[in-house]
Amino acid sequence: MARAGKRYKSILETVDREKIYDIEKAFELARASAKAKFDESIDIAVNLGVDPKHADQMIRGTVVLPNGIGKKVRVLAIAKGEKEREAKEAGADFIGGEDIIKKIQDGWLDFDRVVATPDMMSSVGKLGKILGPRGLMPNPKTGTISFDIGRTVKEIKSGKIEFKVEKAGIVHCSVGKASFDVAKLVENFRAFINAVIRLKPASSKGKYIKKITVSSTMGVGVKIDTGQVMNIVK
Repeated sequence: MARAGKRYKSILETVDREKIYDIEKAFELARASAKAKFDESIDIAVNLGVDPKHADQMIRGTVVLPNGIGKKVRVLAIAKGEKEREAKEAGADFIGGEDIIKKIQDGWLDFDRVVATPDMMSSVGKLGKILGPRGLMPNPKTGTISFDIGRTVKEIKSGKIEFKVEKAGIVHCSVGKASFDVAKLVENFRAFINAVIRLKPASSKGKYIKKITVSSTMGVGVKIDTGQVMNIVK
């Protein structure tokens, strides 16, 4: 059994892992536990009362975080003609059509998000086995297939993220960096949790938000008061 390091033990001394904290305090503790030499992400894990095995309980969506996530997102836009120009003006990092599809087939993957216009999807479909497992395949449910490609690129560059429930009924999301102040992290968190609550399926019975935990990349989980969360989003 691996032993906890001194840094991790010192973090445990400041966080009661069984205690439930109010939102601001939870984020204060998560920031304080970020002791690594890099700017750690502040991550949220939400345990939902859904069964993802049922199609009508598959939670998936997008939200624009008002303060971004503190990371430069490299956006690839697959389009042609006038739409290529729109994507470039909107700030897309890479733009192309059949040429860039071939480049991806040859192994190039130096991008974080992919958007495409509908008329390119017959060609983009060839990339399903490459982009799909990496969560990069354009999808109408996440707004990454659109003729309004300029707006789509701008939203992603300004902090639009995707989220999807996992098999265990948990949704993960990064809401910023440890270098963010608490107010910005809480603002991002509220935007995210509101988006999750709006997607509650009618077939989900009982408690929808079961547990929420916030942590830094290398830190410990801090439990957030779900009752307080439900009150602020009403």
